Amino acid sequence: MRRRSFTIGIKTFAVLLGTTPMIFAATNPAKDSADVKAVTTSNATWDKAAAAKYLDSRELWWQAWPPAQKDHATVCISCHTNVPYALARPALRATLGEQKLSEPERVMVDSIIKRVNLGSKSEPFYNDAKHGPGKTREARNTEGVNNALILSGYDAQQEHLQDVTRKAFESMWASQEQAGAKAGAWIWQNFHFSPWEADESEYYGAAMAAIATGIAPDHYRDDPKIQTNLTLLRGYLQREAPKQPLVNRIVLLWASTKLPGLMTDPERAALKIEIYSKQQADGGWSLTTLGTWKRHDTSPFDSRSDGYATGLTVLALEESGLGTNSLEIKRGIDWLLANQSKTDGLWPAYSLNLQRDPASGIGRFMSDAATAFSVMALEHNRQTQ
Repeated sequence: MRRRSFTIGIKTFAVLLGTTPMIFAATNPAKDSADVKAVTTSNATWDKAAAAKYLDSRELWWQAWPPAQKDHATVCISCHTNVPYALARPALRATLGEQKLSEPERVMVDSIIKRVNLGSKSEPFYNDAKHGPGKTREARNTEGVNNALILSGYDAQQEHLQDVTRKAFESMWASQEQAGAKAGAWIWQNFHFSPWEADESEYYGAAMAAIATGIAPDHYRDDPKIQTNLTLLRGYLQREAPKQPLVNRIVLLWASTKLPGLMTDPERAALKIEIYSKQQADGGWSLTTLGTWKRHDTSPFDSRSDGYATGLTVLALEESGLGTNSLEIKRGIDWLLANQSKTDGLWPAYSLNLQRDPASGIGRFMSDAATAFSVMALEHNRQTQ
């Protein structure tokens, strides 16, 4: 695949980046540990190099895919491939002994920096004229949140918020809804493709904006200039949570570990019970059971456990502390250990919308996100053992 580089007048990031269902909550750590030993007998390991190779290869594929190539020699930042890749790939750096960004990461980050600096001079990924009314605004808003999230994540590993990341945040906050029913949110990209580009995705986007702010270094979340924005964001996430599919509330749980004031302890406890009730007999979770979905074709849902639902769920429970010593999380980890592809290093996931060829480029979008979240869950588990 063709590789592209970007020359821009700003320091880049090519440096070391630090880099049967149960429905009960664990209450007795000693007993839990004994139970876990009795039922988790897997000695499986996972192939970190293969996971990194898959993630890098998919980022390269995306960068070379004609529809992803945009003006000024930049690349579209997708919710299914780029965002999970940017969150997960650095987690593998130290354990693989890498000293710098992988080449696909460098290209991605340089492209984002270039677009942030171009601002309105860059064209939106989608526009009203070609894609329908409202698409320009949706594209700008979604890109703004994704840019801030990705740059903030890399800055967090360097423990310093760069000027370009502050600029990305300024753009993000400028497009936040300030009044009305959607106050605190962003009008999100919507092509009726769940879970990232559909009606429910507006909430997902707001939760990701909360994560971006929460992980930003230099005490960014305490900046007086953004307190009104954060009040609006917290208010939106709190009031809309009861209406959300379970997968969005799992993302909220994850976001609450990064930005305070999003959930109460009783809300977390109730959510844990609901999450556990959806665990499948094999120990994994299926995205099909984490919401009410409508397919675009007549093919049936693939209700097998998948890497996206399982990885995201395990990660959120681990980081929130709700899964400590629990049988459910141990079973989820075992599922992840047992279900990495030995052929290409990915974790499987399946489209909620259409029957896809899982071997095709588009057919792997769900597995891109699944692999990234599986990596994050397993790395977090390893670091906390």
